[in-house]
Amino acid sequence: MALPAPNPSARAVVTGASSGIGMALACVLADRGHSLILVARRGEILTELADELERRCGVTAEVRATDLSDPVATKTLCDELAGREISILCNNAGIATFGPLTELDPDYERAQVLLNVNAVHDLTLAVLPQMVERGAGGILMVGSAAGNMPIPNNATYAATKAFVNTFSESLRGELGGTGVHVTLLAPGPVRTHTPTEEEASIVDKMVPDFLWHSSQRVAEMSLDALGRNKMRVVPGTLSKAMSVAGGYTPRAIVAPIVGTFYAKLGEDS
Repeated sequence: MALPAPNPSARAVVTGASSGIGMALACVLADRGHSLILVARRGEILTELADELERRCGVTAEVRATDLSDPVATKTLCDELAGREISILCNNAGIATFGPLTELDPDYERAQVLLNVNAVHDLTLAVLPQMVERGAGGILMVGSAAGNMPIPNNATYAATKAFVNTFSESLRGELGGTGVHVTLLAPGPVRTHTPTEEEASIVDKMVPDFLWHSSQRVAEMSLDALGRNKMRVVPGTLSKAMSVAGGYTPRAIVAPIVGTFYAKLGEDS
């Protein structure tokens, strides 16, 4: 069964819609006729995006300026979504940190778990029952190739994405025959444009240009895969290599190698 067709009463929800993959997902969904609920902390950016999408695509775009690392704010949003007709949920919002755990801000690490894990779980629980009842719906989980292996100096992020990866594929196994699609996106390096020398971050400098994917292309590939109910989409050479390494290379070998790279990111972040 295909994804639900655009419907004036239904909404596609995109978290982390103020930048990157999330903004690209919102744009592609709107281009395909879906009305939206845009979620992120930066309400002013969401409002600008909503105005643009409504003007350009003729859809309705609602803004929910919400910090999904705040359990109270997340519950408020989940309570609303449980009572709305949600056709597609894109669990995209997430943050990452680099460096030894003991040197990182404990409060930010806790917020990372609340955003990357708890919010993903809570939002899915909020919309899944109605999708199953209707026999149609789609959930795109933005995990990571980083969730396939231990990564020293990226410990919290790798662990949270391991949850998303496993949760997605486990849930998919439960939903066979229900009409609800679940697809895991495990992207590598993604950006909206090639930065100038002045704009370039340490990640931009360390990862060669040919290994980057555009957020627009990743969004299109992801939604196409969700429409086909594909289990996992892994855009880019680096993410594919990390997936293979995580699945087949002994962890005692791969962890120190990858950890050294992430330690460098921590030194310069």
